[in-house]
Amino acid sequence: MKRIKNCLDNCDQNLAAILTAATEAALTAGKVIKGLYGKPHQIRHKGAIDLVTEADVAAEEAILEVLNKAFPHFAVLAEESHSDYREIPNGPTWIIDPLDGTTNFAHGFPWFGPSIACRLNGEIVVGVIYCPMQEELFYAVAGHGAWLNDKQIKVSATDSLIKSLVATGFPYDVETTLKQVMETLGVVLPKVQDVRRAGAAALDLAYVACGRLDGFWEMNLKPWDTAAGQLLVEEAGGQVTNFKGHAFSPFVPEILASNGKIHTALARLIS
Repeated sequence: MKRIKNCLDNCDQNLAAILTAATEAALTAGKVIKGLYGKPHQIRHKGAIDLVTEADVAAEEAILEVLNKAFPHFAVLAEESHSDYREIPNGPTWIIDPLDGTTNFAHGFPWFGPSIACRLNGEIVVGVIYCPMQEELFYAVAGHGAWLNDKQIKVSATDSLIKSLVATGFPYDVETTLKQVMETLGVVLPKVQDVRRAGAAALDLAYVACGRLDGFWEMNLKPWDTAAGQLLVEEAGGQVTNFKGHAFSPFVPEILASNGKIHTALARLIS
């Protein structure tokens, strides 16, 4: 937990306790995931290309054990076991993806990890994203910046699209959204330096926050894909909206995140 000490020193007691619990949960889940990496997997399908492995389930159980012990009165919105959000929760809520990048994990592509956010009074106040294979812990606390391990991070200073490295993702229902996905990609690709598609929205957002990417967009996402990453980008000095540049929340299914300097130009292309 030394990695979060510098941030904890400036947080009030409640936010510090929330960050500590979220970090412990993410690190515990990461250990579970890493222990199962490279072994034969038990895979089931929620959709044609939407996978669940034994690591998703085990990681979520590990996360919930830590969080429920620390904050037993908080509600839970989690991808595998508490995924119903027909009504947006009003009270304190954990928003959890136990293993973002499941397809990567199942194929041995080492880019995945848990994402945990805490929502209080309608706002995300803590976000933690952990990359266990790289030993990189990204986290943010509202009003206290974004961090990678023990160092504070900022978005990039890139100020033009043609100098920008951006990322995107493809939705699980791509067979019905293929035309829109490919049209958008076709518009953006010639205008930027390059596009990456690595397959984990939470990590894409973390990479925008630390300046490795200049922007990211994706459609048809869930709250657990974006909640922690939204806070990371905003606390790192970036901007997060929907495709048209309007206000974003994790319950909006489309996201456009950037360093802020290229946001208007990128939104114009995507919308």
